[in-house]
Amino acid sequence: MPGTIMAMRRLNRPGIMVYGGTIKPGHFGGHTYDIVSAFQVYGDYVSGSINDEERMNVVRNSCPGARACGGMYTANTMASAIKTMGMSLPYSSSTPAEDPLKLDECRIAGPGKHLLDLIKMDLKPQDTITPKSLRNAMVMVMALGGSNNAVLHLIAIARSVGL
Repeated sequence: MPGTIMAMRRLNRPGIMVYGGTIKPGHFGGHTYDIVSAFQVYGDYVSGSINDEERMNVVRNSCPGARACGGMYTANTMASAIKTMGMSLPYSSSTPAEDPLKLDECRIAGPGKHLLDLIKMDLKPQDTITPKSLRNAMVMVMALGGSNNAVLHLIAIARSVGL
């Protein structure tokens, strides 16, 4: 995602990034699992409180599909930061990948209303990705307790465009 934003800022054409979305939790045996469950279950296995089959059931059901990790890790943090900078649709960083609204976001952003509005207003990434928007993104990351990787990505975005 940061690379997309860097390219959009350098090209400086009206555009919007559509985030693919976060993963929903998995379920197995009446329990709900996420990426943290996959890490934690290893400790249970090492301590001998569960066997390998039980461990693998948790691991296999912690991330049910190809989407961003279900937590405020790097992808969801950067999706939120990019939204804060004004380069994606409002609320889009919190819409799960499997939610029907995600497809609506794609329609609105691309051939739909939003991109056309950006073109009509001649609103370009150089107008939105500014020192102030980068500061706002960093404040948002700190407020949400986002990934430390956001620091590296936001610095890279700023440096890549001379800010």
